[in-house]
Amino acid sequence: MRLEIAPDLAIDESELDISFIQAGGPGGQNVNKVATAAQLRFDARNSLSLPNEIKARLQGLAGSRLTRDGVIVITARQHRTQDRNKQDAVARLLDLIRRASVRPVKRRATKPSAGERERRMEAKSRRAGIKKGRGRPGRDE
Repeated sequence: MRLEIAPDLAIDESELDISFIQAGGPGGQNVNKVATAAQLRFDARNSLSLPNEIKARLQGLAGSRLTRDGVIVITARQHRTQDRNKQDAVARLLDLIRRASVRPVKRRATKPSAGERERRMEAKSRRAGIKKGRGRPGRDE
C-alpha cells in the first residue's frame, strides 16, 4: 500500500519498519505489561520513493531523529493503544516529508532607497546631538 504525501509524491508502506516498545505515561498497571509505544524507522537515505533533493532536505529537517545511517526514528507514545500510536508516528513522518517537499524560497538581496538612507543619517545626527548635550559644559560654553 502507498501512503500519499502530495499528488505527485507517495512512499510505499513496505519502506516503514514499525515495532512496539513499552511506554510510560497513562495506562496504570497495564503500561508495565503491554508494549504500546510505536517506534517507526524510515531509511530516508536509501528510499526509492523520494527524489534526492527531498531526501537531502528531509535529513536536514529530521535533526536528532536521524541516525548516522540515514534512518529517521520516530517514537510515538502519547496514546494508550498500539494502533493510535502507530497512526501518530506515520502522520508525523508524513508531515516531516511534506515539509521537506516544499522548496525553500531563495532570498533576493535588496538595497535601501535613497530616502531611507537620508532618514537614517538624519536620525543618527539627531541622536548624536542629544548625546553631546549630556556632557559637562566645556570652557567655551
